[in-house]
Amino acid sequence: MIKVALLPAGSTSDEAARHLFGDTPVEYRYYSVIADVFLSTVSGETDYSVIPIENTIEGSVSLHADWLVHEVDLPIQAEWVYPSIQNLIGRLAETAGPDGSPDFSKITKVFSHPVAMAQCTRFLREYLPHAERETVGSTTEGIRIVKENPGNGWAAIGTLGGARLHGLDVLRAQVTDHNNNYTRFLLVGREPFTLRRSDKAKTSILVTLPEDYPGALHQVLSAFAWRRINLSRIESRPTKKKLGSYYFFIDLEMSLETVLLPAAIAEIEAIGCQVRILGSYPSFAWET
Repeated sequence: MIKVALLPAGSTSDEAARHLFGDTPVEYRYYSVIADVFLSTVSGETDYSVIPIENTIEGSVSLHADWLVHEVDLPIQAEWVYPSIQNLIGRLAETAGPDGSPDFSKITKVFSHPVAMAQCTRFLREYLPHAERETVGSTTEGIRIVKENPGNGWAAIGTLGGARLHGLDVLRAQVTDHNNNYTRFLLVGREPFTLRRSDKAKTSILVTLPEDYPGALHQVLSAFAWRRINLSRIESRPTKKKLGSYYFFIDLEMSLETVLLPAAIAEIEAIGCQVRILGSYPSFAWET
């Protein structure tokens, strides 16, 4: 049976993983922090890790990207997109007003993952400006803390699945600032993902420019442009070696098995760039 590491049960990662694997028998192993998710696959305890890497509202999840680059050597085997729908979760009995509906003034503190919290900034500012905000390792952890501390007027931001898992109430559904809030997930591990097929393939690479080559980034982009290789993302991140030293995280909408992409990579290596292949993999879009 396939073993998959991910953030806690009831989190968006949990829902997204189940969407990808469908009816395939999978043993899900849950961890409270992303470092343990990665390390379980590095050690061989699990076959894959599920990593949230990018969000419509918040952009890249830098911590997860840095782990993928600096801490582990696990190839990307698939990517998929899943809607991130956040809800305000707590105990209606603690927060109900005279009419029986939630009275947000009774909520004193809100818990959630920092990315999920940031996705609901407008709602928090309008309805819960008085409430203290505390970030935790996952949305499910926030819900669990609320469950284990009744009587404090605490609430959490998380998924419907997390609310059901811990037996709490949904005080306000869909509190995300934007309706088109999606998260891009990566499946990383040593074995190719073959359970589903996709007509769309992508390749992710890491490019470090030569320090003594003016215009190197322009030449890198030109190598892809004249071959009509589309870049779906390019992002600079510090190499952590010295101030002002950066690498470029580039997602390309083409498989490494084509003729054009290896030729483009060879061209940029010829000018002194260091290129690391992070993975060439199927890409699955969200289907409503």
